[in-house]
Amino acid sequence: MAQIETQFTELRLHGMSRAWNALLETRKHHELSLSEGLELLLQNEYDDRKNKRFERLKKNAGFRYQASIEEVYTEATRGVDKELLTSLATGSYIQNGESVLITGASGCGKSFIASALGHQACMQGNKVAYFNLQKFLLKTKMARLEGTVSKFFTKLAKTELVILDDFGLSYLEQQQRMDLMEIIEDRHGQNSLIIASQLPVSSWYDIIGEETIADAILDRLVHGSYRIELKGESLRKKR
Repeated sequence: MAQIETQFTELRLHGMSRAWNALLETRKHHELSLSEGLELLLQNEYDDRKNKRFERLKKNAGFRYQASIEEVYTEATRGVDKELLTSLATGSYIQNGESVLITGASGCGKSFIASALGHQACMQGNKVAYFNLQKFLLKTKMARLEGTVSKFFTKLAKTELVILDDFGLSYLEQQQRMDLMEIIEDRHGQNSLIIASQLPVSSWYDIIGEETIADAILDRLVHGSYRIELKGESLRKKR
């Protein structure tokens, strides 16, 4: 028995090791056939690795909120389409490289929904990166000064889901427009993007500023994207 436990440890089969110890403690190992025991051990190892990957992906994503799809308020008066949310929860939009645009007044739950979709994506094994837009633009500026901006954008392009929160809080400068254009161009039809904003999509043109770039960005974002347009007063007031 000690040798089996040692081999589990050496092979880093931690899920199997815990399941094996539980069987020994409850004296259930004698009641299982070889195939039943092996199935149980393998399932525990699979679940352990899946959970560890989820925790790692969640930590690296940097979400604003710890949220889940089940916690999202889906009242019709809020403008949340339950069928759409259920469809997005399957992750098919990520597989298809489609965008999700979430708009609504301050405090109505945009960031929470974006975080919930991000957590769901992590559970499905996808790499996710969550940014406040201003912090994202500052990060790209610092990466350019350090000479690592190309590496940063390459890494971001390979991330299955990028979430940009608080879009439209300030007008964009020329380099910021170009940076935003690059990330959207890299992801268009390849990987998914979620953008959350207090402003309706119809106002994004003015926030972006430069006509040619605004046309290019919105053309890639608006057509074929999913929309969640939240309504009602701030949820913070209700709580």
